[in-house]
Amino acid sequence: MKTTFKLNALAIATLVGSVTALSGCSNDGNVENINAEAQSKTAKIWPKLSIAVKKDPVIEAKIVDYLQKMTLEQKVAQMIQPEIRDITVEDMRKYGFGSYLNGGGAFPNGDKHATPNDWVALAEKMYQASIDDSVDGIAIPTMWGTDAVHGHNNVIGATLFPHNIGLGAANNPELIEKIAAITAVEVMATGIDWVFAPTVAVVRDDRWGRTYEGYSEDPQIVRDYSAAIVNGLQGRADSDFLSDKRVISTVKHFIGDGGTVDGDDQGDNVTTEQELFDIHAQGYVGGLSAGSQSVMASFNSWHGKKNHGNKYLLTDVLKTRMGFDGFVVGDWNGHGQIKGCTNESCPQAINAGLDIFMVPTGAWKPLYENTISQVKTGEISMDRIDDAVARVLRVKLRAGLFDKPSPAKRQFSGKTELIGAKEHREVAKEAVRESLVLLKNKNNILPLSPKQNVLIAGDAADNIGKQSGGWSITWQGTNNKNVDFPGATSIYSGLKDQISAAGGKAILSADGTFEQRPDIAIVVFGEEPYAEGHGDRDNLEFERGNKKSLVLLNSLKEQGIPVVAVFISGRPMWVNSELNASDAFVAAWLPGTEGAGIADVLLKSADDKVQYNFTGKLSFSWPKTAIQTAVNKGDENYDPLLPYGFGLAYGDKNVLADDLDEDSKLDNSALTNMNVLVGAPVAPWRLLLKSGDKILDVSSSTHEFGAIKYRTEDKTVQEDARQFDFSGAEKASAEIVTSFAEDTIAYLEANGVISFDIKLNDALTNDVVLAMTCSGSCGASIDLADIVDKSIENEWQSVSIDLGCFAKQGVNFASLTSPFSLRSNSKASISVANIQLVPNKADEATLSCK
Repeated sequence: MKTTFKLNALAIATLVGSVTALSGCSNDGNVENINAEAQSKTAKIWPKLSIAVKKDPVIEAKIVDYLQKMTLEQKVAQMIQPEIRDITVEDMRKYGFGSYLNGGGAFPNGDKHATPNDWVALAEKMYQASIDDSVDGIAIPTMWGTDAVHGHNNVIGATLFPHNIGLGAANNPELIEKIAAITAVEVMATGIDWVFAPTVAVVRDDRWGRTYEGYSEDPQIVRDYSAAIVNGLQGRADSDFLSDKRVISTVKHFIGDGGTVDGDDQGDNVTTEQELFDIHAQGYVGGLSAGSQSVMASFNSWHGKKNHGNKYLLTDVLKTRMGFDGFVVGDWNGHGQIKGCTNESCPQAINAGLDIFMVPTGAWKPLYENTISQVKTGEISMDRIDDAVARVLRVKLRAGLFDKPSPAKRQFSGKTELIGAKEHREVAKEAVRESLVLLKNKNNILPLSPKQNVLIAGDAADNIGKQSGGWSITWQGTNNKNVDFPGATSIYSGLKDQISAAGGKAILSADGTFEQRPDIAIVVFGEEPYAEGHGDRDNLEFERGNKKSLVLLNSLKEQGIPVVAVFISGRPMWVNSELNASDAFVAAWLPGTEGAGIADVLLKSADDKVQYNFTGKLSFSWPKTAIQTAVNKGDENYDPLLPYGFGLAYGDKNVLADDLDEDSKLDNSALTNMNVLVGAPVAPWRLLLKSGDKILDVSSSTHEFGAIKYRTEDKTVQEDARQFDFSGAEKASAEIVTSFAEDTIAYLEANGVISFDIKLNDALTNDVVLAMTCSGSCGASIDLADIVDKSIENEWQSVSIDLGCFAKQGVNFASLTSPFSLRSNSKASISVANIQLVPNKADEATLSCK
């Protein structure tokens, strides 16, 4: 039975006039009076924005009309955003969700190679289901949101532009607006309405795995770019605002995600409120003033309080003071991180000012039901629900979703020729050229004559996935091959085309070997792809513990071959050794699919003229040491290797010699034990059970799951150990994992071990292994029988394994995803406790690999 709530006269008047009054409502429905002193302080810091998009009385009247007709269930459905892997078309027909999304790595029909027409077909089905009033009694069109962060990056064949860090080095807002407009067209060709961009984080610590999503450490560039991208995506407020060639934009993530302590993704920002505005809010000043219609709340906290539940920031600052009248959408179950909340229940987020729950996985249904219940009990006020739904309807009405044709019938839908169109790729090439920053050019070795014998080496030379980075088809940008990027050009292919056309010779050799001695070598190398969480690092040393690229550079240098280094990265990194080994060094960032743009700058024309000069300038300061992770212009004692704004042009005097300090300044002497399971799994680690292809997150003191049985056990104190019983019915495992990879290489370098207590409850079979895993499907295992004393049963014994034993088998400790996994195909019963990574104990380990 559906429940209908009628708006009172005050609410109707408020909605028509100014929604910001409603956004400050308390739980009992009365308008909350902000303390005068606090209000004055807020006004001194946060401006009242002059927003280009004004309220339209006609739209406001329509909002009131809809709200009067809608039931509570229909209103809450507008506030629920599930993910395409977790809902069906029939779910959309039944519930009428206000929006839905595809997360990174989600595709129509679960097919990575889904065609643009497959995307349009799903959009059409969802749209038609949303306006089918035969089940839910109302016809409100849904919206599809997607992460198009450097082009329409989820779609095979799309134009992928340089990631934001490269665009920041270009410092060209006009170009950025053009890129955003192209992105909008390619997005609309797949029937999608709404883009989760721009990211306007101002990065303060380059260890953060999302550094490449930031344009600059300079808030001014971020402010200007934010406005440019919003205008490019949505159209300008005074011209073609949200016309049939534009999409809804999202300024994200509100607020301070680039300023967390130690660059920890989803961590805590402890800046002052004035700094929060001066540094981290400037992208909102630019983007919201231009008229962005949505804001995404951030995972991070501000002074310990999660932003998804921070009423002061979401309501008092963003909506009331700054005057934002669009909607606030959450990030991927971000509401579940609020104290007292779960993914399935979080009235705190709605009361704080969140308007749409982004709720992937099956949590959407209990969240929907719990929110309805919480309104009925008064835990969430109807005024707050009406305000949230009014905001969603306002954006839909402004975007013309009620009047536009269905997704399959829109102007660009299904026009596959627009995906990766030649003119779009030409703009991307322009962006690549402008993003390149020349850090070193000894003896003016650049630009190069294309008539030479050129060796093109390095594992990124012919690797479009690596040059594109994260958020490229897949979420982390991993598991892609060149064939997954039809129409794209690798850096090698771009160089080869021009060199061959000029009569030179281009030799591709990833490892740098050759038969005919080259005149010069271009070595393309850099970071492996990553995205949020997995990209966090402990320090900025490149290839710490595995200097394969440096070995290649030095090998060529020792043979007297001049070397031009092209460095692919999502952040500035400490590469002093690599700089010393190179005659020229180019920061190419993550250029995307149009690698040929690099050849345009490095090579002269066939008639020996400069084609394009270097114009890019560092929008992030370059570190002097591996531990100089937070170095930003304006800092006290600012002392980078290369300052913000640095960038050579052809003919400029070279400033970097070959004698840069190669001491990273890393010091592991103060390294302490890392607790993995001590009493219980220690954050960020958690325990999973696997049986066959099924996975279970451990959530209680006992589970029976397929071929594995689990319970807590008392060793020294209550429930400080864990017992695992394997039945042998199928392959099963108990794995301590983290959602995002952890950089633990310091423990390997410090001669560390993994130490744990273990008890064999039955005789040990030979097929029980202890494994470690790391990002990119790497990992290693050791037979448990080689580690423990099998003669000791039903008694605890302490065991330690030299981390080098795992490293020798290929475990990358800079990207560890599981430090401890017990796996068995047969019957076994094992208890474990006190799992730790411990430095300086390898020589004493039960199993040493020295």
